[in-house]
Amino acid sequence: MLQLLSGLALFFGMHSMSILALPLRDKFAAKSEIGWKLIYGVVSLTGLILMSRGYADLRLTPTILYVAPVWLYHVVAVLLLPTFILFVAPYFPGRISSVTKHPQLVAVKLWAVSHLLVNGTLADLLLFGSFLLWAVAVRISMKRRATRAVPAMPASKANDIIAVVLGLIVYAATVSWLHEMLFGVRPFV
Repeated sequence: MLQLLSGLALFFGMHSMSILALPLRDKFAAKSEIGWKLIYGVVSLTGLILMSRGYADLRLTPTILYVAPVWLYHVVAVLLLPTFILFVAPYFPGRISSVTKHPQLVAVKLWAVSHLLVNGTLADLLLFGSFLLWAVAVRISMKRRATRAVPAMPASKANDIIAVVLGLIVYAATVSWLHEMLFGVRPFV
């Protein structure tokens, strides 16, 4: 449990610098953009590794909070379809990005809610619930601060098609073999 919580604290602490300490984040980045990105990457990766190991350990002796009905897995399969499209959309600016404003945050919320619907252990609640709360907090904070530009292709109507095709390819790969290879769980059996 401690490993999961430590990983969550490191990962979300670093990913929340713009919410909690924007002047400090900007000060570090102004001194050395590469240095800041290196620190950000190392701390985030350390948090991700601790989070993954802690989550895996907790799943060995699960504390079951609820069991999802089988039909809900079909709902989740549909909910996850746009998740992958929305996640890549900021890199291919078009109508999808402009309508959703922050498509990656919408993707994280959909991903977290989908996993919470069908995974009812304490480990799942801690992991996916943390991502959901973080995405909501970031979205709220973005109303009060300027957003930084994301490296992306030039805006185009064709970008929506690229985002949809790429998102569907990643969805298909994830459902068919990638999720099982990375996490040891086959979705939608």
